[in-house]
Formats: sequence, C-alpha cells, structure tokens
Amino acid sequence: MSPTAVNGSTTHDHFESGLNLSIHGLAAEYPPFRVAPDSLETLANRFYPPSKALTKVLSINRYTGIDTRAAVGDIDHPLVNQPTAPNITELNDFFREHGVGLSVKACKKAIDEWGGNVDEITHMVSTTCTNSANPGFDHYVTKELGLRAGVEKILLHGIGCSGGLAAIRAAANLALGSSFRKKPARVLVLACEVSSVMVRSELDSIDKEQTTRIGVCLFSDCASACVLSNGIGEDHDVPTPIYELLGWKHEILEDTEKDLGFDVDPLGWKVVLTPRVPAMAAAAVSPAFQDLLQSVPALHTNGKSPMASDFDWALHPGGSTIITGVEQAMNLTVDHLRASYEIYVTCGNSSSATIMAVMDRLRNIGEGREHVVACAFGPGISLEMMILRRPKRTIDGLLSEEVD
Repeated sequence: MSPTAVNGSTTHDHFESGLNLSIHGLAAEYPPFRVAPDSLETLANRFYPPSKALTKVLSINRYTGIDTRAAVGDIDHPLVNQPTAPNITELNDFFREHGVGLSVKACKKAIDEWGGNVDEITHMVSTTCTNSANPGFDHYVTKELGLRAGVEKILLHGIGCSGGLAAIRAAANLALGSSFRKKPARVLVLACEVSSVMVRSELDSIDKEQTTRIGVCLFSDCASACVLSNGIGEDHDVPTPIYELLGWKHEILEDTEKDLGFDVDPLGWKVVLTPRVPAMAAAAVSPAFQDLLQSVPALHTNGKSPMASDFDWALHPGGSTIITGVEQAMNLTVDHLRASYEIYVTCGNSSSATIMAVMDRLRNIGEGREHVVACAFGPGISLEMMILRRPKRTIDGLLSEEVD
C-alpha cells in the first residue's frame, strides 16, 4: 500500500493576503574543504577490508551525481583517522567547536544583509540533527552573536532534512503571534549540520553488518540562516525583502517511520534511508502542492490556478533520484530546479541546512519566476512545503524586476 498523508491530504489552512511576513537576510556558510568521491574510497581502504557490502557502497558513491561535498576537514583529519571511529562525546566536542563556528558565520552574514541591530532580534529558531547536547548549540551561538538574554529561543530536534523549512514555518507562526499582539518580530532562523565526521561510524556498520548504507555517500556540512520579519516597526527605507511568505504546509506520510531517519548510536548517528523514499517523495509532492495552492487565494487569477511549472522550485536535494523524481512527477525541467541541482552537485546534502542554501542560491543565479515553491522531506516521513514570492527590488534608485 502506498503511503498517504495522515488524516488525508485535505488542508485546513487558509492564508489571506497581507501576512506581511518576509525574509530580509539569507545566508549559507559552507566549510572550506571539498571532498570528492574518491576520498571516501581512500578512507575506507585505510581502515576496512574488502567486502561485498563495501564494494557495493563504493560503487554507488561513484555515481551519486555529487562532484564534491563540503566538509570541515579533509580525509586526513585526525578525528576520522583514529584506530576506531570517534564516539559520541568526541563528536559532540567537535560540533561544539566547528558547528557553532559555522553557525555564527552564517548568522552574521544573514544579519548583515538584513541591516538591523542584533538587539532587535526578538526570537531565534534553530535546528540540527547532528548534535543533541544540553544546553543546545543555539545557546552558544546566541552568546557569540551578542544577542539579548531575553531573546525567545526554540531548538527543533528530530526533523532531519526537513528541519530548515520547518524552522522557517515555526518562525512564521511565532511572527504571526507577535503581529496579533501588535508587537514587532525579528526572528533569526538557523540550521547547522556537521555530518562528515560520522563517516567512520557509517563505514563501521557497513563492515560489521554487511549492509548497503548510502548515507555515507551523500551527506556534507553547512550552516544556513535567515532573518524573518513581521514588518511591524520597520522603517520606511527598509530594503525590499528577498522573499515574502505566502503560505505553508506540513504533513506526515503514514507508515513511513522506518524509511527515513537518523538513529542514535554510541558512535554518533546512523542514517536510515530505504529505496522506497524517492518514489514516496515524488508521489507526495503533487497532492501537497495542490492543497497548498488552494489555501493561498492570492495565487488564483481570473478563476485560474497556476501550474507547478509556473513556479521556480527550491527542493531539498536529498539525492539525485529524489530531485529527478519530483521533476518528472510535477512536469518540471532542470531549469525549474537549477538551484537544487547546483547545490547537490557542488556541496552535497547538508540535511536541514541545505534548503536555505538552495533558496540563497536561487536568488543569485539570474532572473527567475516570481513565485517559488520550497519543499523538503524529513524523518517521519514528514513533508514541508512553502510558497514564496520574490518582490521587485530597487537597485541604484531604479526599480528592477527580479522576475520574468
């Protein structure tokens, strides 16, 4: 039986025009190293004997479509060259240094583009699936950024690759709550993942269990951030937003808990990714898109609903078959998904941090369509979808249309 949305796919949301939610600063921070496919083979051959499972995984690794993956270190980094795989304590210490460092850089870039003062930040919504210490990593990021002690923080966990979009959704709902109270909201949204140093843990499982684990071929490191505003209290000369939020959707696909996940292990976290995921993801996108369209009346002109091809798509690049599956299911072209393909090929899948990196890349690769569908899948399987609008932006005093 194919999976369906819990309680059906009918949405109960209705988004009126004038939400006045917008993203004014957006940034992705990738670490300096780029790891090519042959790097995994080199590391595997250093520590593990040849086996049927390892040979299969390394063969898959050569044909993922990824040219390079972003990483905090190269294959000679001491942490991944110990006699045994690093334990969860070592991984936590590593994240505390490098994950927090990446996060601070991404946040500073987003705040700089926004142009406001850190004292104006009212909320912070963060997510990661590669660290679970308490206090959370966001605690240390806020201290290094110099945010007020009274900033309302939320740290989301257990949502994996859908985390970046889920964090924006949570930020939007917080901002709407502030709007109801007639209070300004400036929400800093952060996603950070450091998965490259779990390579030994994954290789250990491949060697000992003789299982085909393709997560070791896909994941990379990144932090990304944005500043979301509800518009209250903004000066008249505030820069034109990068994106306006028009509506969003979240749902869980039934009977899919064992298909996509990130299991806790003494040696970190282990990727769960079954062969069913690409087909299930592709099948779920169309009904979710149609439901979301119906909830945003502003998109319907002259009684006509837009088609998927009328939008640019910022799809989380979970893997090449996920991208191509959605492309085919929604009758899209490579051009519609150009930012997703580019991030996937050049940086890999950085889990929750990837979607904002795709959104950032999309607004920087030439003219595009006025409206954008952002979409990601995470453990559960959960689906996150959001419709964004790219408004006109003023450049050197002249009104310039960013869109066709």
